Amino acid sequence: FLGPSSDTAWYRGPGWQEIQSRLRGRNMPQLVPSPADCLAELKFLESIFDPNHERFRIIDWKPDELSCQFNVTGEKLLIIHCNITESYPSIPPIWFVDSDDPSLTEVLERLEDVRKGTSLLLQQLKRLICDLCRLYNLPQHPDVEMLDQPLPHGPADEVTSEEEDEEEMGEDIEDLDHYEMKEEEPVDGKKSEDDGIEKENLAILEKIRKNQRQDHLNGAVSGSVQASDRLMKELREIYRSQSYKTGIYSVELVNDSLYEWHVKIRTVDPDSPLHSDLQVMKEKEGVDYILLSFSYKDNFPFDPPFVRVVSPVLSGGYVLGGGALCMELLTKQGWSSAYSIESVIMQINATLVKGKARVQFGANKNQYNLARAQQSYKSLVQIHEKNGWYTPPKEDG
Repeated sequence: FLGPSSDTAWYRGPGWQEIQSRLRGRNMPQLVPSPADCLAELKFLESIFDPNHERFRIIDWKPDELSCQFNVTGEKLLIIHCNITESYPSIPPIWFVDSDDPSLTEVLERLEDVRKGTSLLLQQLKRLICDLCRLYNLPQHPDVEMLDQPLPHGPADEVTSEEEDEEEMGEDIEDLDHYEMKEEEPVDGKKSEDDGIEKENLAILEKIRKNQRQDHLNGAVSGSVQASDRLMKELREIYRSQSYKTGIYSVELVNDSLYEWHVKIRTVDPDSPLHSDLQVMKEKEGVDYILLSFSYKDNFPFDPPFVRVVSPVLSGGYVLGGGALCMELLTKQGWSSAYSIESVIMQINATLVKGKARVQFGANKNQYNLARAQQSYKSLVQIHEKNGWYTPPKEDG
């Protein structure tokens, strides 16, 4: 870190390009089905853009996910993903693409302008295809206009008046009952969403669900639906992760809150000075980890978490005053809603080592606190917005 001067530049961190590939997991944690209209949209899309379509292809879809290809040339294919929360269409789909091209990022950001109306998924996809064609100087494909047509409804979609009455009666209690409904769903013959998660972690997830339900009953709901859904998914994927299971890092919820995490980095590069310092710290203090605080807001994942070092006091490693971190991906400009929290944790781990972080034995531990970290972060963001970023050479990862 170069210091708060006109020469200051953000450090993207080693391997920052690779973080694009460590995106959201492919299995959403909710068992509550998406609305019928969303399923109808997905089936309609598949009927138009099959895997052999010359321009845009639906490769795979589930009620909560869409995987597509955009054929730029005969050899270049863009891989595009879309995640759909259980709150669709009140919460718009989340799009991301396997590329670092800033032009593609701008294309996806413009999809946020399409947020209202019926068939939201179809309209966003139409905007996406049209913008991609313009970006690559390709003619607009005539099939795109089919996305403006009304959704086809077959006999399976017809609902009797009696069924409508029953549905209306159930709407008022649906939010209160969906946790129990998820427990009752049969899992025989299909992969359970709990596969690969240890019993103690399943108990944590169940406790969170019960707390959410109780908060709902008490009218004391905190956070937002989109943030809670995403954070539950992130936590579930972390519990499945081999990096978590092998002890590279651990995660604890502060006061059982989904929005406040303590992350302990327990393993760093064994050849690094930081690793040696952690071994000494273990002998002296009985502690051999770096404690990070992750705080999330209601608009997560569209804004990054605020991350700071809680302990120990470090020098180097791109750690700012108060414990904030000088990393582009933790700013609004460098953040993508596609990033997984595990990839962020692993990137911080690598950045601390790359920045030659060292434990400051005997330092005043009170110098790391939330208020000071927030102030340092705010000041440095203003400087780096003006002076740009530092991108390490490719040989550095």
